[in-house]
Amino acid sequence: MRVSIRHTSTYRFSRAVAFNPHRLMLRPREELGLDVLSHSLAISPAPALVWSTDVFGNCFATATLADAATELVIESRSLVEATSPDWPVYGIEPRAQQHPFRYSTDEAAALGVLLSPDIDGVAISEWAHGFVARPGTDTLSLLKDLNSGVGAQICYTPRSEENTQSAGETLGRRRGACRDLAELFLASARSLGFGARAVTGYLVDSSRTGGADATHAWVEVYIPGPGWIPFDPTNGRMGAAGLVKVAVGRSSAQVLPIVGSYVGDPSDYIDLEVAVRTATQGTGVPTC
Repeated sequence: MRVSIRHTSTYRFSRAVAFNPHRLMLRPREELGLDVLSHSLAISPAPALVWSTDVFGNCFATATLADAATELVIESRSLVEATSPDWPVYGIEPRAQQHPFRYSTDEAAALGVLLSPDIDGVAISEWAHGFVARPGTDTLSLLKDLNSGVGAQICYTPRSEENTQSAGETLGRRRGACRDLAELFLASARSLGFGARAVTGYLVDSSRTGGADATHAWVEVYIPGPGWIPFDPTNGRMGAAGLVKVAVGRSSAQVLPIVGSYVGDPSDYIDLEVAVRTATQGTGVPTC
């Protein structure tokens, strides 16, 4: 499936303000099942752009803007080829087919902090272990149950705030945005001994919840054999179909699409408008 994505962020101010450098993590991440055919950035006022990659291999641009302005517009356009199957079959190595299992020494070293439990500790661990039927339970079934459990027990509630709730906050409030549900699944998976990482990107399946007219968040868990398996707790789905990955990190806070600041008073800021439009090439019909 070939998909075009247009992501526009418009920041408005009551007077002309100067801008500090902005980090833009907006280019889709090319990998198995996702080919990036083209990507471009259009920014006003025009900046100097420097491209780089971070420790997780995410591609990002640093935008340095010389001109003050009352409006900052950042538009990202992407064209991708997504070929992930709707119903993936994962060939898990025999040693990892039942939970709990041990990662190899090399795997554990490479996963590092992605294995570290959440700071909310005991509450998250107790909640997550409630999904373990018995020792030796099927690994993939456990992760599917956890994924479905987050979506069933936590009410999806869009939030305009840019921050992510901690896993403990989301569990206590029983509501949150897609990034909050992802953070709870992430912390729960780690408390069960899995290596897991946060993912941000786009939802290009209009039948799913969360991500329409915005970016989307989900989680990947590392399982020996298939490697990184995507779990979308907002929709209770497994696999990369309908998702376009942009960046991965230890937490959602590390992979925000745009990070930057301006020079001025807090009262100078008026608002932020974000619009995301995706369309299957050739149809001209937006899917969200």
